[in-house]
Amino acid sequence: MPSPPLVPEDPPIDLQHLARMTLGEPGLERDVLSMFVTQSRDLMQRLAQLPDDSAAIAHTLKGSARAIGAFRVADAALHLEGALRDEHDLTVALEALQDALDEATAAIDGILRRS
Repeated sequence: MPSPPLVPEDPPIDLQHLARMTLGEPGLERDVLSMFVTQSRDLMQRLAQLPDDSAAIAHTLKGSARAIGAFRVADAALHLEGALRDEHDLTVALEALQDALDEATAAIDGILRRS
């Protein structure tokens, strides 16, 4: 039987960070999370086409993710920015971003259902 990790894995959404950013207002928290899901879906659809402004789109997604505490999404968006700049590993970087976003979106769905 595998041993549990010594340090727990970070959750897809840092709820303490989210609470700080929304001043502990549950309604604002729900609104911000809902907006993030909508915005991130749109940004990922745009990124899939790799337009000329892909780095700016990834940067926007990174900032939005950091604001709500979706730090894995933010890290993956940062990695994509680097891949775009260096013009390599774009497929891998996009897939990693989508995976992180899928995980965050599932966590957000759970949060919104409980509210």
